[in-house]
Amino acid sequence: MAKEVSGLIKLQVKGAAANPSPPIGPALGSKGVNIMEFCKQFNARTQDMAGKILPVIITVYKDKSFDFVIKTPPVAVQLMEAAKLQKGSPESNRKKVGNITWQQVEAIATSKMPDLNCFTVESAVSMVAGTARSMGITISGENPYAKN
Repeated sequence: MAKEVSGLIKLQVKGAAANPSPPIGPALGSKGVNIMEFCKQFNARTQDMAGKILPVIITVYKDKSFDFVIKTPPVAVQLMEAAKLQKGSPESNRKKVGNITWQQVEAIATSKMPDLNCFTVESAVSMVAGTARSMGITISGENPYAKN
C-alpha cells in the first residue's frame, strides 16, 4: 500500500554541500522531516557533482519519512558555465556579455532533456537558445535546426 503524501518541497542546493542552515533547515523543519538525514543522503548521492547547483524535489509523507529526486542543473547555470560568466546581462537586448556555439547549446539541451517538457532535441535546443538570448549570451555559428 502506498504512503500518503503530506507535501512537496522544491529546493536548489549545491551538490555535496547540503547543511541544516537556511534554506534547507527551515523548509524541512516546517514539514517535520529529519534534516540531518536528508543532508547526509543528499551529500552522499551528489559527491560527483560537488559545487553545482542542483534542483531537488523532496516528497514528504504523513509518517515524516521522505524521498527525493535530484534534477539536472538549471539551463541558466549550464549556460553561464559554458560561457565562463559569473552572471547574465542586466540588459540582455542591448548589452551582450558572452558567446557560445551551437554545439554547446545542443550539448546542454541533450543533458537537460529528461527535465524539459519537450519531445525532440530540436525543441530543446530552441528552449536553451531562448534562455541564452534572455541572458545576453550570443550564439555563434549557424543553427543546425533552422527552418529554411
